Amino acid sequence: MPNRQDYDAQSSKHSEQSFYRFNRVAKVPLGIDDDDSYLDMSDETAHLKPRQQHWANKMQFVLACIGYSVGLGNVWRFPYMCYKSGGGVFLVPYCIILFICSIPLLFMELSVGQYTGRGPIGALGQLCPLFKGAGLASVVVSFLMSTYYSVIIGYSIYYFFTSFKTEMPWVDCSNRWNTPDCWVPQRNDSAPDTSRTPSEEFFENKVLQISGGLEYPGMMRWELFACLICAWLMVYFATWKSIKSSAKVRYFTATFPFVLIIILMVRAVTLDGAAEGLRFFFRPKWSELKNANVWINAASQNFNSLGITFGSMISFASYNKYNNNILRDTVAVSAVNMITSLLVGIFAFSTLGNLALEQNTNVRDVIGDGPGMIFVVYPQAMAKMPYAQLWAVMFFFMLLCLGLNSQFAIVEVVVTSIQDGFPRWIKRHLGYHEIVVLFVCVISCLFGMPNIIQGGIYYFQLMDHYAASVTIMFLAFCQMIAIAWFYGTGRLSKNVKQMTGKAPSLYLRSCWLVLGPCLLFAIWVLSLINYHEPTYHNGRYTYPDWAYGIGWMFASFSLICIPGYAVINFLRSSGDTFWERIRNTLRPNIYECKICGEHHCEHDFPEQEQFMLAQELATVYKPTNSHMLHLGQKSGYNAMHASSTAEHYHSKPHGEAGGQSGQ
Repeated sequence: MPNRQDYDAQSSKHSEQSFYRFNRVAKVPLGIDDDDSYLDMSDETAHLKPRQQHWANKMQFVLACIGYSVGLGNVWRFPYMCYKSGGGVFLVPYCIILFICSIPLLFMELSVGQYTGRGPIGALGQLCPLFKGAGLASVVVSFLMSTYYSVIIGYSIYYFFTSFKTEMPWVDCSNRWNTPDCWVPQRNDSAPDTSRTPSEEFFENKVLQISGGLEYPGMMRWELFACLICAWLMVYFATWKSIKSSAKVRYFTATFPFVLIIILMVRAVTLDGAAEGLRFFFRPKWSELKNANVWINAASQNFNSLGITFGSMISFASYNKYNNNILRDTVAVSAVNMITSLLVGIFAFSTLGNLALEQNTNVRDVIGDGPGMIFVVYPQAMAKMPYAQLWAVMFFFMLLCLGLNSQFAIVEVVVTSIQDGFPRWIKRHLGYHEIVVLFVCVISCLFGMPNIIQGGIYYFQLMDHYAASVTIMFLAFCQMIAIAWFYGTGRLSKNVKQMTGKAPSLYLRSCWLVLGPCLLFAIWVLSLINYHEPTYHNGRYTYPDWAYGIGWMFASFSLICIPGYAVINFLRSSGDTFWERIRNTLRPNIYECKICGEHHCEHDFPEQEQFMLAQELATVYKPTNSHMLHLGQKSGYNAMHASSTAEHYHSKPHGEAGGQSGQ
């Protein structure tokens, strides 16, 4: 009897293990929010299967996309890029690139992410292995952006707490950091040539304590360091549970800014001189269209605001349900992004018109064109509002929310790509999703430290220009070529029709195949022919030559991924001749179920594994009755039922699970 008890105990333990494995093979749903299903990469083909974690509802996905689109890309970057590009002339290439490249590319990225269920590296690696490096390049760009986007959040935190003071320090020139050049705008009095507004001096002399240039790095700004740490703590605790935590935060951070933006815009257009600012914003100077930097800035702003070519939209869409309506999402995100950019532009340039009137100067020369423009113009706009302190607190809290939205997307694409690319290493050494997120946040924070030294604003602008502007068009071009030309618009259209029941329109297919790549290539060539290095403060500061070398080094970090990964995949591919290897690296590596041939299906596991499991269960357990095992039963069931299931699989006809015994 003791031997019998030991046998029963061993059999019971083995039955629970086998039942768990049987449920895994039979694809019993473990819950769409089960993180373990996403990290379970136990076999060779696991990394090719769509992940099982999904958005809880449609609204979470839309808010994630809109939250990233209506983020710093609109409120901070759009007016800054538009102002440095000459105002209204910027809107011409912006709209052209939006309709020919950005919207079709957004639809393409959502389609690819939703169909493959992978991040940018895994998705492009499945569609066209030769261009898998384009996915890695987008992740590198996102990582570089995460290092300095968090600095904007740190600035917002600093201004948010400063706004609680009874007297806002950017209103007058009576503070200890003000210089003799500080000048409070007076109606009908021309500003001296060297004058600077109180808000400009507060930002540069108090917040940044700016040095004379990049060659004078200066000391660490410890107040900004504390704000940067607070920013990363908020990012970490909002993303440490992946989309399950960040999606809940976005219900507030993606909706609150809209209300405040509309209120501020209505107030700004009523200011004196607003009409002059709006003329600068909407009236293009056509001669500036030949300036390559205008087209480069317009392209980078399109891609930054919509989040395309950075991998964020592919990562977001990879958590979608298989039959989600992609076209509706594309139209909604594009429309909201464009409208918000216009609203923010109206607000910003109306305020600039008012400042120009008060300083008796023109809008083009009213302030510098540096990346800190938002912290110079907007504080002065807040000071003109009734109950200025309240509006300042609300505005910088809104800016904090927008910055967090952008940073959530950037961090999630990096984390998702790391998990997709190194699933076994992650599971063996880190184990938990929270540890992966912590690792990414800490590394990004450390790489962002140079931005908060006294010369950090020069480094900030250098990073933003080379890491997120110069390279982004080349990445978009490679992505379109890889998917539209080598994977094929026909295949992609078929995939979209499988998911949504409707193929993409002729407009989208023509933009993918011809119009988009041609426009991007033309801008890229124009940028090389007529290129101008970045400067700071309307050209008053010129970077040293070695600084441009650092900038191109940042650009090469992402660009080198494309040819580098192509060479690696070529060397690893099978084939006796050069062209055989090329064909093999261009062949899609899409996971297809061996039972039904679909990418997303109920089986998701090869029938051979099901047959082997059935054989294992048949040899371990002897049937005591013919009652069929119910898959929904919990552990502790009668293990003898499993053998009847094994016989059921074994008796299936050829071509079904368990019917491969003769093979």
